[in-house]
Amino acid sequence: MIRLNNVNKVYRTDKIETLALKDINLHVAKGDFLSIMGPSGCGKSTLLNIMGLLDNPSQGTVAIQDQAASEFKDKQLAALRNRKIGFVFQSFHLINDLNVVDNVEIPLLYRRMSGTERHSRALAALEKVGLSARTKHFPSQLSGGQRQRVAIARAIVGKPEIILADEPTGNLDSNMGQEIIDILMNLNKDDQTTIVMVTHDERIAEQTSHIIRLFDGSQVN
Repeated sequence: MIRLNNVNKVYRTDKIETLALKDINLHVAKGDFLSIMGPSGCGKSTLLNIMGLLDNPSQGTVAIQDQAASEFKDKQLAALRNRKIGFVFQSFHLINDLNVVDNVEIPLLYRRMSGTERHSRALAALEKVGLSARTKHFPSQLSGGQRQRVAIARAIVGKPEIILADEPTGNLDSNMGQEIIDILMNLNKDDQTTIVMVTHDERIAEQTSHIIRLFDGSQVN
């Protein structure tokens, strides 16, 4: 599903050059649930952004389902992200002025789809994460765990084959965090959704099928 070959990422300013990733070689197969671990500043989020086609490597190649990202123009990359990849973030990134179902519909606005179908898909996604009773609520009326469930519903509403999750339990207590991981585990098991998750929590990472560890931008296992 995702292949990275000899990926390096360098950030440059006028006076400083920072090597964020060094010689990353990674193959994520269909149906994998991969955790990325490492200390703060080791390149985890940078790696996830490159895997999600939100950022480009300085060197090396990135391929999604054997399609090299470098072969696509920006508009094609945006379409690929919209259809193939769902994103879940630590801070939820919900729009406070929209209710739950409208937040979930957002990725579908970029597809040729009727409002009725968008609404139906959003309701189905919310049912999958156990929030059917909260469709008209606003984010400010929800707990942190509920807001993350909305974020997951938004990520899966377009039926992506890949979910990239950046610290999805980072702002939650252990019980709520486990509920979120259980939802992701069910998506992985029931729908064969490929999931790559950045986490600091060893207990959570051990529940996934593989763990990749980074240190100073390099793989250490």
